[in-house]
Amino acid sequence: MVKAWLELAFDAAHLGFEMQQVVGLRMIKFACGMDGCEAEAERMVAEKTVAMTEAALILAAGGSASEVVQRYRTHVRANRKRLLAR
Repeated sequence: MVKAWLELAFDAAHLGFEMQQVVGLRMIKFACGMDGCEAEAERMVAEKTVAMTEAALILAAGGSASEVVQRYRTHVRANRKRLLAR
């Protein structure tokens, strides 16, 4: 049981770190007025709704908090990769 809690805490800490990287990359994009700022802002808001819905569905289907964190990390890593590619 302790192992599961430690893994969840570790994954959640990683998620927080990865999220801060994405926020920083987005803020740089907005501050510099780079192409696609408006689209990025719209995407940022829309993906919150999708992520919340996914989390609710995972939990409603009997999934765990760890599964939700892992799914969020997948999205965050994809955003980071996309933002760094430009």
